Amino acid sequence: MNVLIIGANGKIGRQLTSKLKDSEGFEPIAFLRKQEQVEEFKQMNVSTSMGNLEESVEKLADAFQNADAIVFTAGSGGSTDSDKTLSVDLDGAVKSMEAAEKMGVKRFVMVSASHADNREFWDKSGIKSYYIAKHYADRFLKQSDLNYTILRPVMLTDDDGHEKITASENPDRVERKIPREDVASVIVNLLKDENSYRKTIELSSGEKEIEQALQEVMEA
Repeated sequence: MNVLIIGANGKIGRQLTSKLKDSEGFEPIAFLRKQEQVEEFKQMNVSTSMGNLEESVEKLADAFQNADAIVFTAGSGGSTDSDKTLSVDLDGAVKSMEAAEKMGVKRFVMVSASHADNREFWDKSGIKSYYIAKHYADRFLKQSDLNYTILRPVMLTDDDGHEKITASENPDRVERKIPREDVASVIVNLLKDENSYRKTIELSSGEKEIEQALQEVMEA
């Protein structure tokens, strides 16, 4: 399975690229915005595809042509303004879905955010535009024909992963933090699992092995 990673140069994206490269049955493709990012991935023997989420759907579709699955883990970053957040985290995500449909790429994994459906939470978060973007990108994905999985992790950390999580459909049942490495491991576990199609999963660190936690939430 060729997995195109949108946001491959980000913190989750880098972890995911490495894990897919080391996993049987996967070939990561790093979707990159800047030419200077290419060499590092070439040294990892990872294929790259150039593009920009602010380009047209048609140009994105061209960049997706070798993909069997897409993982969207891009973001405008915490230092950008609301316009950039909406342009990348919302419109860029929607255009990626449209491009995937245009190219017949059915599998789509979205890295969203816990509490993305809770408007009261947005107001207290200090990053309301980010949650608005995530909410409506997720809503568009749910209305698509894609075989999506939406992952909604809580606050992300750079700690080493410990391969134990809490997975739930209820954001009130997850903890406060999760290492990015564990989010990447969850994505690897889910990519080929048809039981995860059209599911939304809240995610945090926890006490259960990843495979067990995911199986339980998908059977709920």
